[in-house]
Amino acid sequence: MPARLPTAWYRGPAPARSVDAAGGYPARVSSTEQTPAEHPSTAPRPARVTAAAAVAGLEALALFAGGVYLLVTSLTGRPDDLTQAVTGGATLLALGLIPLIAARGLLRCRSWSRGPAIITQLMALPVAWTLLQADSAAIPGGIALAAAALTGLVLLVHPATTRALGIRPRA
Repeated sequence: MPARLPTAWYRGPAPARSVDAAGGYPARVSSTEQTPAEHPSTAPRPARVTAAAAVAGLEALALFAGGVYLLVTSLTGRPDDLTQAVTGGATLLALGLIPLIAARGLLRCRSWSRGPAIITQLMALPVAWTLLQADSAAIPGGIALAAAALTGLVLLVHPATTRALGIRPRA
């Protein structure tokens, strides 16, 4: 027995709603009530949001550079474990996508982008602490990473940033 599609309820596309002669919509809702006066996408982007996007973008570039470096040195050198070196490089390249996508979202003032950006900054802090505990040339890298992560966190939790991204405080 062939299956029947439920088409009896479908009447075609909904008729277009028009604005009545008084300038309002049929439900008497004015256009100013439907769209807020200052939507995040129409407001100018604060410098803090741009700076937070720059921090996230720089972290993405650092992760990409580290991933490419690991891949190149593992393929041209003699690593202890080739599989582990290639996997580490590929992981750094994949992790670089998170702050890159977050930076793009921040530049477009998308509210969802704040979450991945904050998570990136929080993940960078233990890495910076580990680099600072080393007795080698990694200490300046740890200082730079800690400074970038703390700067990014401060910029992302600032009230001007949350307002620009359209995130409202809880009541």
